[in-house]
Amino acid sequence: MFSLTGAEISHFLLAMGCLLATAHLLGFLAERIFIPRVIGEVAAGLVLGPTLLGHFFPDAFKWLFLGFPTEDKLFGLLYQFGLLMLMFTSGLKFQTRFNKDDVKLTSALVIGATIPAFIVGWFAADLFNLTPYLGTANNPLAMKIVIAISIAITSIPVISKIFNDLGIMHTRFAKIVIACAGIHDILLWVALGFATALASQGGVFTVGTAFKSVGISFAFIFGTFVIGYILFKRLTIIKQNLLFRSSNLGYFLFIMFILASIAGNLHVETIFGALLAGIVAKVALPKPMSERLEQGVSNISFSWFIPIYFATVGLQLDLVRHFSPLFFLVYFLLATLTQTLAVYLTSRAMKQDRFTSFNLGVAINDRGGPGIVLSSVAYTTGIINQEFFAILVMLALVTSWIPGTWLRIVVNKGWRLMPGDENLVPHKINEDDKVRSINQSV
Repeated sequence: MFSLTGAEISHFLLAMGCLLATAHLLGFLAERIFIPRVIGEVAAGLVLGPTLLGHFFPDAFKWLFLGFPTEDKLFGLLYQFGLLMLMFTSGLKFQTRFNKDDVKLTSALVIGATIPAFIVGWFAADLFNLTPYLGTANNPLAMKIVIAISIAITSIPVISKIFNDLGIMHTRFAKIVIACAGIHDILLWVALGFATALASQGGVFTVGTAFKSVGISFAFIFGTFVIGYILFKRLTIIKQNLLFRSSNLGYFLFIMFILASIAGNLHVETIFGALLAGIVAKVALPKPMSERLEQGVSNISFSWFIPIYFATVGLQLDLVRHFSPLFFLVYFLLATLTQTLAVYLTSRAMKQDRFTSFNLGVAINDRGGPGIVLSSVAYTTGIINQEFFAILVMLALVTSWIPGTWLRIVVNKGWRLMPGDENLVPHKINEDDKVRSINQSV
């Protein structure tokens, strides 16, 4: 009970070590050529998975990742932990301080980027023949919701990393984009919770089912914010809180796991609980403590769990047998043009200039981590099959690449991101300088 044989442990550690090392190596190389790290980490799974290793050396792939009966389940467990940690860290990046004009613009962008993109995605589903892409749940309605979400969704983790790399996290532009992405994604996770509930209930749809699912989701959001705010604000830094005193990080992880568990039992999706835990912690805790929490969570998450998560996503892709380049191109153009145009027109309606509106459209079109999370959840719940899973993952990766490249050009040229960011001085964090300083101290 609760044990593996010595041979199984050794084999799993070898496989996990190879996957983790490859993810870090390819992620590092990707960043060196100005590509988001997540693309390199998913590429690690493509290299060691069915796409390359499994295609040319199938026996080696099976031996490494399917070497004993429960090995796939162990990777599945790490995959889920990585997913939770990714959403928790995403919540911790939520922006909380705005002036009146920023609130107006952010609110308009949330509405303008979500509703039109969602509507276009919903009706675009009727243009495609969904039957070849349906998952085991065989639920076209749930799949239409997933398609609509995939067009409207935005990434906090990847766009935040891009802003950090470019040294523009302190700008008004970055603050508005990240806030928009956070609120945006909360609304879309509610829709995803409804889709997964439909899939789990065998496709039975009634008005009562819809109200129940959405009602539970919003009640969970409200309850989490009220109770979580009181918990973090009033009951954390007191001497009677023995768990917090024994381990600050352990205390916050405990709350995150409990909220994720409650969300899962309510059929809201565990990742939603993890995301809200991060947001509430960011809102309720004093700034120094929330920053320390984010650093502590990020250190372990981005060293181990999150790279393994993205690499495992790559392991599930078979781009040789289960990927249609032509369909992907059509879907990519539809999603990108819809989202970018919706944001651009909304921004122009808010009296922003053309260049600012285009910058916002490009940045908010980044799907990154949440796009991959969407594809993972939809695939594991049987809403979509492996072919459409590959389409959504590739959409997330390519739309993560575009903003990084464009914003790097804007910053390097000295162009203004938006009003309020004049005379921008990038605050870059150079990892090579850190390494050199460590070497010198040694």
